[in-house]
Amino acid sequence: MKKIYLILMCLMVTVSTFAQNQGNQKPDVIKKNNGEEIKGKIIRITDADVSFVYDGETAEYVIKKSDIAQIVHSSGRIETISQTASPAETRQKDQVAMTATPADHHNKIAILPFTFLMDNQPGADAIGLKAQQDAFALLSQHSAGYTILDPRTTNAMLIQAGATKDKMIGFTMKNICDILGVEYVIDGTVTQNKGYQTSYTSASDNSSVKRDDADKVKGISSYGSSSSSAVQRFDVSVSLQIYMDNNASIYNESHKAFLSNTDGSYNGPLEYLLKRAPLYRK
Repeated sequence: MKKIYLILMCLMVTVSTFAQNQGNQKPDVIKKNNGEEIKGKIIRITDADVSFVYDGETAEYVIKKSDIAQIVHSSGRIETISQTASPAETRQKDQVAMTATPADHHNKIAILPFTFLMDNQPGADAIGLKAQQDAFALLSQHSAGYTILDPRTTNAMLIQAGATKDKMIGFTMKNICDILGVEYVIDGTVTQNKGYQTSYTSASDNSSVKRDDADKVKGISSYGSSSSSAVQRFDVSVSLQIYMDNNASIYNESHKAFLSNTDGSYNGPLEYLLKRAPLYRK
């Protein structure tokens, strides 16, 4: 009987000691890049992620290694997770200067100078700048909740950052958003193609009657003239694209004027597209 009591006592001591050791065991600590610390038990570590269980729980969670800065194991061993440069860090090394943080981009819009094509060939820059100004004027009246960068500031910031017209193709829309500190960028193209010519012809015929002193018809003289002119008409279309600061395209539409015109006006198609854009507010 004494032996049974002795065995039971030994078992109780063993269990108590095991429980105490378990309670005193340090947890694994995962330190994330954002400063957050997670305490628990690490189950496994792979090339891409870390699986763990919170203290006192059984559910298994997974964290990407890219979000982890350091792991302090229960043994005291510290494991630093190697990190590749984040896109923001890489961007800061580029020649494009960061002028705003993503938080500062929110609900801000910039309109780029439009591209102007005449018969599908590069046309006058002045028309592209005028279209940019016209788009700004129209959208400014219907942009509740948004801040629109004025064209002069937009163009100056682009030039200072080296994003000139001839080099613009080397910049992504995210690059442009970072330069201007905006969430949305509007890019557009005005295309004018020569259409048919309208010809006008006019003629006139003048006659005069000569009479003698007795009021008799003495003779009739007449002369006539004619003139003609031709007016060039243009087929005009506008295309509009809107991009976000993550390079996503959220609007890409084109519209052609229903009737050709003689002055190459693009206001109709431009207004049509802006009114249907996701940034337009009635």
